[in-house]
Amino acid sequence: MPMICLMEPQSMGELVMVTSLLEGSGIAYLLENEHVSSLYPGLPILNSRVMVDERDRLSADVLLSRLRLEVRDVSAQA
Repeated sequence: MPMICLMEPQSMGELVMVTSLLEGSGIAYLLENEHVSSLYPGLPILNSRVMVDERDRLSADVLLSRLRLEVRDVSAQA
């Protein structure tokens, strides 16, 4: 099956966290531009891309959805 882009991490920390979760869950992945993005941080065209097999997309999406937390605004509360 073809590999598809799961996500483009915005930092090296996010990349490490995502790949660690995928490895721990037994989901194979491939990284595009892994080292280039660390040489030139902040250039969106050079962001790393986490690629997964098409058949693993749903499992990977569910896994990563657990990372996304709603941020609530507490600045008005005091």
